[in-house]
Amino acid sequence: QVRLVESGGGLVQPGGSLRLSCATSGIIFRFYVMGWYRQAPGKQREVVAIVDSGGKINYVDSVKGRFTVSRDNAKSTVFLQMNSLKPDDTAVYFCNAQSSRDDFWGQGTQVTVSS
Repeated sequence: QVRLVESGGGLVQPGGSLRLSCATSGIIFRFYVMGWYRQAPGKQREVVAIVDSGGKINYVDSVKGRFTVSRDNAKSTVFLQMNSLKPDDTAVYFCNAQSSRDDFWGQGTQVTVSS
């Protein structure tokens, strides 16, 4: 059974930081492209950051310089370090694991940036 479990969300003031984690099981983690996506109320889900199996990374422009994605293949976990958070970063953040055959999602974790 494949599981992707996000954690680390919460309420933070503007300018603050959070670190999201996505622990996976049931997949050969190192072969998967891992991504973080987010969906704000009334908006479509958007990609935030992607790290492929070779370690190549891409970010959406709005988070460049503030967010850092990383993966630990030994722990089958992907992380998203979020600094200098803004109210516009408020959303449910989802973890995604993708291969040529599969596409798995976590249940999401809420991030709220508000004073």
